[in-house]
Amino acid sequence: MKSPRKLIMAAPVFFLLTLHALASSGYGNWPDTRHSNGHACIGCVLVVSMIEQLTQVHNSTVQISMERLCSYLPEKLFLKTTCYLVVHIFGPDITKLFRADMNADVVCHTLEFCKQDPGQPLCHLYPLPKETWTFTLEKARQIVKRSPALTYSRSGAGICSLPFLAKICQKIKLSIQNSVPFKDADSDKYSDFPLRLAFTVDNMRAELTLPVCALHFQTLRGFYWRGRDCNDSNKMAYPGRRPDNWDSYQDSNCNGIWGVDPKDGIPYEKKFCEGSQPRGVILLGDSAGAHFHIPPDWITASQMSLKSFLNLPIALTNELDWPQLSGTTGFLYSTSRIKENSIYLRLRKRNHCNHRDYQNISKNGASSQNLERFIESLSRNQLLDYPAIVIYAMIGNDVCSGNIDPLPEMTTPEKLYSKVMQTLQYLDSHLPNDSHVILYGLPDGRFLWDHLHDRYHPLGQLNKDVTYAHFYSFLNCLQVSPCHGWMSSNKTLRTLTSERAEQLSKTLKKIATSQKFTNFDLFYLDFDFQEITEEWQRRGGQPWQLIEPVDGFHPNEVVLQLLADHFWKKMQHQWPHVLGKENPFNPQIEQVFGDQGGH
Repeated sequence: MKSPRKLIMAAPVFFLLTLHALASSGYGNWPDTRHSNGHACIGCVLVVSMIEQLTQVHNSTVQISMERLCSYLPEKLFLKTTCYLVVHIFGPDITKLFRADMNADVVCHTLEFCKQDPGQPLCHLYPLPKETWTFTLEKARQIVKRSPALTYSRSGAGICSLPFLAKICQKIKLSIQNSVPFKDADSDKYSDFPLRLAFTVDNMRAELTLPVCALHFQTLRGFYWRGRDCNDSNKMAYPGRRPDNWDSYQDSNCNGIWGVDPKDGIPYEKKFCEGSQPRGVILLGDSAGAHFHIPPDWITASQMSLKSFLNLPIALTNELDWPQLSGTTGFLYSTSRIKENSIYLRLRKRNHCNHRDYQNISKNGASSQNLERFIESLSRNQLLDYPAIVIYAMIGNDVCSGNIDPLPEMTTPEKLYSKVMQTLQYLDSHLPNDSHVILYGLPDGRFLWDHLHDRYHPLGQLNKDVTYAHFYSFLNCLQVSPCHGWMSSNKTLRTLTSERAEQLSKTLKKIATSQKFTNFDLFYLDFDFQEITEEWQRRGGQPWQLIEPVDGFHPNEVVLQLLADHFWKKMQHQWPHVLGKENPFNPQIEQVFGDQGGH
């Protein structure tokens, strides 16, 4: 029977697809040919480093460390099974190379996950071997020269060419590219579906099911990204719409308020929400807005346990983003040690009629120049829906890229002006009247190098051998850095990147102060990282604690919540009409409807 052979052949590339996601650090959300080799290299170095450090931490053999790592992974998405298959294929070679005192860089070059192209620099994370690199690599290759593992594909993209996964890959790829729910029965751009993927291998049917906690389909652009659909068989029922007949008989806007008060015959929606100025919040953002996050204990051997990877399947199907905890649309309360909550939760607290009315239209790698590819996933009907607060926050990718020379790739003020005006005209033709749009400027990313370069990266903390300067250099060498301009030892380059960011911010401010639109008013806010840093320091924190530790680039959850607090206070003091009224009937809504069906 061919099935077991096909599955074993698929295992390494399936595992690599996961590693690509872990390695790409918000650069993009689907491996492509341009960057796949770099991501495969980072993924290999990450995993081999984890194995080596597990061996140190637990004083165990390499084989036991590999099995320990696999045992930590969940069964969901075949992660545990695939890991064991990969260990079966590559484990013997990794063991032999470690016995010869080869580090992760040498191992991954030997196994051909990392490659040095002719005329290109050698990309390495750890200090070079004492002997010459050429001698060391040749010695390592001799150790594994007859290994059957060298015959397996290193291409993560190759998994989608397998017949039994091609259809699933295509559906997932389109869902991610278009930023719409993977499963949306009524095509209203909202979802509430169990996630079960099925495929066939040589007439053998298999199913891929997410964890029980995912059975309402929060991932793959489901309700972690936008409010949960309360009726996915009726395209006229979705979050944010004006109630149909005051929702006397059914909940048409999914805010959990419907029916008629038996005491006086008045519909609850009319009694509690009429005149309360309901509104939703919509984010047009990048990986920062989506809250890209890789938990440090995923790659830190001393912290790794069974609990570490419980959220891995959900994180992978959310593109390694955590929109449910984002500063704009997060509906789960913050996991950080600060009390601030998202803009959506504040709007909901202010007016319970806003329940579930949020959309996170953010995308890893998004910028002003590619927003047009997925802005149509925004859901708002000018005639049927409530107004919305739209936050435009493309805060990095207009000046960030992984190219060796990032300056030519940066968006110019002229191009930004053109694309932002195009976006605003689209919004004016889709948003209901009395909506509001806020343009966010770009931060000064020199913060990253200034506060992190001499600190140890999580991979370097055990042996004090990898700083963020080393990590940034490794990413830049592979041309997969999320932002070469700011994640660089070149001070001139960092300064030029910040100067361009400032020019773009001034352009956004100019647009906000000079342009008028029919269906919304327009505002500008600085992304004031300095102000957020000072607030964090007043609370006893350190500046370096504000950046995601694994990728060393993205603002973490604390920053996103403090930014939401800054936004809220700015609106309250200068433009209170943006937030709408405080609903005096909130206590009655809670009394009758409890948590309004939850999220």
